[in-house]
Amino acid sequence: MNKSLIFVWALCLSAVMCTPVKEKTITIKGKVQFPDTRFQMQIVERNGFDKTIIDSCDVREDGTYELTMKVERPGVYTLDCQHWQGVQFWAEDEDLEIDFRGMDTARIKIKNPPYVHIRGGLNNELMNLMNWDAFRNYQLMIGGSRLVYGIPGLDASAKQEASGKFYSILGDESQARMRYLAEHYGDRNSVLAVLPSLRGEANAELVEQVLARLEAKNPNYAPLLKYKADMAEAKAQKARLAEGKVAPAFSFPTPDGTRQLGPQDFKGKILVLDFWASWCGPCRAEIPNLKEAYKAFHGKGVEFFSVSIDKDEKAWRKAMKEENMPWEQAQAPGAGKEVMKQYQFSGIPYILVLDKEGRIVGKNLRGKALSDKLQELVSGKKKESIAMPAMGM
Repeated sequence: MNKSLIFVWALCLSAVMCTPVKEKTITIKGKVQFPDTRFQMQIVERNGFDKTIIDSCDVREDGTYELTMKVERPGVYTLDCQHWQGVQFWAEDEDLEIDFRGMDTARIKIKNPPYVHIRGGLNNELMNLMNWDAFRNYQLMIGGSRLVYGIPGLDASAKQEASGKFYSILGDESQARMRYLAEHYGDRNSVLAVLPSLRGEANAELVEQVLARLEAKNPNYAPLLKYKADMAEAKAQKARLAEGKVAPAFSFPTPDGTRQLGPQDFKGKILVLDFWASWCGPCRAEIPNLKEAYKAFHGKGVEFFSVSIDKDEKAWRKAMKEENMPWEQAQAPGAGKEVMKQYQFSGIPYILVLDKEGRIVGKNLRGKALSDKLQELVSGKKKESIAMPAMGM
């Protein structure tokens, strides 16, 4: 080979080897109609109950903002608009434009922000469809609750039962729409954001089809591998929390600070284990039902134990004083993040029933469903009960 050609080839090879790999970045920009100068725009990554701020920026005087995000892990992130609004987006290789209304300018502020649209590529077109479905589902939930609870002459138990059935219908409708998205948009990486809502045997075949499609396209795609690993762990955890299994142990401080209590300390008694918080309206609304159940069953070998996931200890103590619950109380540390992982719930109130051996015999029971389960346990006569949805978070 000609020496001059060898020299040129060597220079080219050296240049290629010394050129750093370009980091994948995306630009997210837009405008905030009513900025709140006290806070920043933030890109947030959530992993289960953990939250990490990836990047942040101020909103300019003209209401515009711009973020350059280094995408180390493609997937779903949240863009938080100054703690007033937020939207989930897919970060990978699409530059995005996202506008917000921003600060609520109404005299009476209600935490019900409007839908936020993402202008981007195909992956975020699917995110828009998901976000719109979640937004409309929430609006229907609010409207349905107002309608049911505004019916004159309907007692609290009937209102709760009607609301529960309405929420169940909404859940079925949302599942149908998520199936449609998975079936017709399964070629997009962001379909991985749809799949967590399609758990259960009824959707297993569809989920496998979507995963196979993604795997054929890119078998080593990191978000795909993470999804499969997460689902395997979730399945194992669900098996550990199945009815008939012993409830996981924990020990949290009681209000006087002299003891640590957990479900394992109530063996030999039937236990109603209630996860709640002072700020949770449905939790506070459920307390009268718990008091009625306590009055009816405490003398028959049933104990009650409420565990707060309040972050604010003063708020927890104030709520306990106001509610005057005559049973054991404790506060979970860290706003309950670890115990929520341990027991796999995200909405409160979340009420379980454990038998005398500490085994789970009922989950997410409220109102009449809880009383029926307790009657079944103390009498030994089985009666079918209906679980109520958790609505607190």
